[in-house]
Amino acid sequence: MASVDITIGYVVHMLFAAVWTGGVLFVTYGVLPIARSGDIDNEPFAHIVSRFLTLSRVSALVLFLTGGHLAGNLYTVESLTGSTRGYLVIAMLVIWFLLAGVIEVGTSKISDGLAERKLREPARKGRPFFLAASGLALLLLVDAGLLLSGV
Repeated sequence: MASVDITIGYVVHMLFAAVWTGGVLFVTYGVLPIARSGDIDNEPFAHIVSRFLTLSRVSALVLFLTGGHLAGNLYTVESLTGSTRGYLVIAMLVIWFLLAGVIEVGTSKISDGLAERKLREPARKGRPFFLAASGLALLLLVDAGLLLSGV
């Protein structure tokens, strides 16, 4: 029974990781350039940012819960702190935390400006945070790939 539980944990974890990282990359490279050029109205942009923030929060929560479940079943304190795989799991947690924080700050910068009926300026202010989030999202996937490769 434990193997089915672990398999489901992996599948859910990877699905939400894919959705979260894909969403970050889409907002960074698909939505923000349009907003920075002024080719979208405030309301649709605000709606996209709001929906993305919800997606981000749900994904971060699910990843935290499934990752904790997987780590609790697959690792001991000694294996987390004394092996390459353990270090990768700890790195994943750190990257997860940073990614969630950077997204919160970036969406807050955008939302604050949109509340003032501005468009280009909030997109410009949010961009550095989303660029950082994109880099962190890619690092998260690289870390996952290394873990799955059996390093």
